[in-house]
Amino acid sequence: MFKRVLYLGYYLKKMDWKKFQLFLNHALKLSGKSKISLVLDAVSSVFKYNISLLEYFQFRFFEQTNEQRKTWAGTGYMFEYQLKMNPKNSRDILDDKTKFYRSYKDYFVHNVADIADLKAYPELLKKLLQTPSGKLVFKVADGNCGIDVLIKDAKEFDEKSIITFMENSQFDLVEEFIQQHSVLNALSPSAVNTVRIFTQLDDNNEVVLLGCRQRISVNSSVDNMAAGNMAASIDENTGQLSGPGIYSDITKPQEKVHPITGIEIIGLQVPFWKETVAMVKKAAKEHPENRSIGWDIVITENGPGFIEGNHDWCKLLWQLPAQQGLKSKLEPFLK
Repeated sequence: MFKRVLYLGYYLKKMDWKKFQLFLNHALKLSGKSKISLVLDAVSSVFKYNISLLEYFQFRFFEQTNEQRKTWAGTGYMFEYQLKMNPKNSRDILDDKTKFYRSYKDYFVHNVADIADLKAYPELLKKLLQTPSGKLVFKVADGNCGIDVLIKDAKEFDEKSIITFMENSQFDLVEEFIQQHSVLNALSPSAVNTVRIFTQLDDNNEVVLLGCRQRISVNSSVDNMAAGNMAASIDENTGQLSGPGIYSDITKPQEKVHPITGIEIIGLQVPFWKETVAMVKKAAKEHPENRSIGWDIVITENGPGFIEGNHDWCKLLWQLPAQQGLKSKLEPFLK
């Protein structure tokens, strides 16, 4: 109970109150309940179901029975689960994008460098400046959710100025802007639309797929749900999108067709699916000290490659596209 009190304090401190008010008013219209009863129920759910206040609305608890509510894995539950599966002393290769690249560079299909690489490898520097897309992506090593990412034209830099720019800024990494597969570019050309696959190692260190999702940008330069984009479930056997696009904003409707491009979402085939699954299953065994990882994958005309791996993978991206709580998938691994 003391831990849940601490969690509640954290949720209140980090609260986006504008979003909370938006979700509260929306739930008010849908449920017919009073505002005070919804707020009290949300606070109560923090203690009963180990979720955050915003997740009360995102998981649509205001429409669910107690038994349905028990099936959802919220922020508190996931924090405890992921801490056990990916201990603090081993997760640094997932926390730090530079370390991740160095640990899994054989799985990358695009050029990436830190300042030391730029100074040590002139050919790599030249490749980045001459990238086919004409764009460079600058990132901080510990950024997440598309935060602290800057996209600039490669022609703005030469071999000296790019190093100076990075040394004088907060950016630790520079990557070539990836040209995604034409199928995904047709679906949404505003950003690189990545695949997220959640893996878990069992007691025999065999890889279990917990779920597969296609991120879909909506007139945005990034594809994260937190930035207002959507995600759809992928059938892990076929690689086809098996459900509509879902937003984390509960005021927005499900999308069977992309609202900008008009491309049908359900049934769309993710290219190189067998290769993507094989790549993830191989990589998941490379560092078994991290047992549960959310992999971000880009699909190009030349096949799949990694963007990053996440020890604190998103419970919204995992569960919302499935339109159901998935906590039961995790509980066997805690025994």
